[in-house]
Amino acid sequence: QMQLVESGGGLVEAGGSLRLACAASGRTFDSYAMGWFRQAPGKEREFVSAISRTGGVTYYTDSVKGRFTISRDDAKNTVYLQMNSLKPEDTAVYCCAAGRIPTMRPGNYVYWGQGTQVTVSS
Repeated sequence: QMQLVESGGGLVEAGGSLRLACAASGRTFDSYAMGWFRQAPGKEREFVSAISRTGGVTYYTDSVKGRFTISRDDAKNTVYLQMNSLKPEDTAVYCCAAGRIPTMRPGNYVYWGQGTQVTVSS
């Protein structure tokens, strides 16, 4: 089993920034690709970003490209999501997930965190 715990969410004004962190324990962190997903009220879960096991490959959904940056620190067993120029439509619960490959498909991820709320006010 791998446990994932997100942190860093909160309330921010439009145009502001937040950095989410996802701390992993219980399994070899560097054996897993990591992803971030989000779910807004009344909407389906949406892929946000993913990073490969080595960190050399990253993916982003179009709506966050140029604003969000995913990174990982294997020494700290942590993956980050730096979110800049936040918009009200970024409001959602953000969850991290661990899987064998970096993909936008939720079904390919094995372990999930509980999520952290991000609220962007206009």
